[in-house]
Amino acid sequence: MSTAVPTTVPGADTGRLRTTLHEEAHRIVYDQYLPDPGQDGLGQELHLISEVDRAHLVMLAERGIVDTGRAAALLRTISALRADDFARLRGLPMPRGVYLAYEGRLVELLGERVGGVLHTGRSRNDLNATTARLKTRGPYGELLDAVAALARTLLARAGAYREVTMPAYTHGQPAVPITYGHWLAGVASAVLRALDGLLDAGREIDVNPLGAGAVGGTSVAIAPQRTAELLGFTATAPNSVDAVASRDFVLRLLGACSVLGVTMARAARDLSSWTSEEFALLRMADDLVGSSSMMPQKRNPFLLEHIQGRSTASLGAFTAAASAMGTAGFTNAIAVGGEAARHLWPGLRSTADAVTLLRLVVGGAEPDSERMAQRAVDGFTSATYLAERLVIGGMPFREAHHLVGETVLAALELGVSLTEAGRVRPEVAAAAPGDGSSWLDPADVAAACVHGAGPGAASTEAALDQLGAELDRLQSEVTARQARWAHAAEQLTAAEQGIVESS
Repeated sequence: MSTAVPTTVPGADTGRLRTTLHEEAHRIVYDQYLPDPGQDGLGQELHLISEVDRAHLVMLAERGIVDTGRAAALLRTISALRADDFARLRGLPMPRGVYLAYEGRLVELLGERVGGVLHTGRSRNDLNATTARLKTRGPYGELLDAVAALARTLLARAGAYREVTMPAYTHGQPAVPITYGHWLAGVASAVLRALDGLLDAGREIDVNPLGAGAVGGTSVAIAPQRTAELLGFTATAPNSVDAVASRDFVLRLLGACSVLGVTMARAARDLSSWTSEEFALLRMADDLVGSSSMMPQKRNPFLLEHIQGRSTASLGAFTAAASAMGTAGFTNAIAVGGEAARHLWPGLRSTADAVTLLRLVVGGAEPDSERMAQRAVDGFTSATYLAERLVIGGMPFREAHHLVGETVLAALELGVSLTEAGRVRPEVAAAAPGDGSSWLDPADVAAACVHGAGPGAASTEAALDQLGAELDRLQSEVTARQARWAHAAEQLTAAEQGIVESS
């Protein structure tokens, strides 16, 4: 459930609404317009570069390519720069880029004989390919967590509302009776497929490109498998050209985000309709709606519009990234590693924001069960079931379809329910069990539809169990990846300390 903010907060009480916007939703919707002190692009890049340097130096020392004394001096100096948040580098001119300014500072501090060995067996090209993957882990991991949380909320609400009957809609018209929980479980199914797709798309960021050099590898006897282990990768790149030329993971991740985004935008479209005053099937919590600056009666579910907008940001990012990549040859290229890749991280974050907003909305939306049930009656949603009962009794389906259509027309003309209209037609009345007083109740019809993965109790129970197991499986994979990245950082620190202490 959403968390209400006390009304003592200035601006919280608008008269109609008694709380402010949910704090997570507020951060996503409004904080984008404020300066973010946590955004430190230079610091982040230097931190990633130095992380790779630490692993590279450990490997060079272990392989005997660089003596322990020089490796330890470099590691100590890099550690000091990191501890000081690279203060000695900030404000310096960087005419040839961040890395060369950073390396130049190390040479200045330690001399060419020590500082100059850092780049042994390596290029900026494979370094940049490696830091791009490391940089992706943060927003990618946050997105995975957010999607798993959304799926968990959808399944929890699906279980809670598995008996709340409502119409399913096709072409904007009432179609057949389902339950609100059944619809939520359907959205959860698509979200879980998207989570699986995101995990698959992210496998490339677990491949270590370090060692590919500029494009043709190196004659230095390095050990890419060791740097892979120290940086939390699971494999090494099998080809040096591909290692520096490709950023396929950018397109794959943005593509997977786009698929998820389509699902979220479609779900938001339904929720937007159902929360309208005309439908009034759902009511949003006060901390998930907005008011009007002029119209005091308004309760605007405006977060749904933000979901729709941010859900598709990844598609634009995909188009921009693919367009940039398509201009480059298959080798190291700024158009690929720089211009194309820069669209990934905003795309991931926009998708994560949309996921979080949808989770809040789903968790804070309360169905009006009476209104939903009445709409299922008024929409004649039991008509298909009635036709099927006639077919079971021996009537050809097309004949039954026509007869039920005439019965619906009669119900409209008389202003009565489908059950009442059916009583005056002998063929229809004959299919009713007992006196037929309520046999076309939409709740009973929904409960009867246990075949074809319908909303019936047994079918719903099986589906929720299956989806819950799938979520647990995917969550385990998410947790395992994040644990591997964290464990690698611990391994690197321990290996670095061993070299420093042995010098």
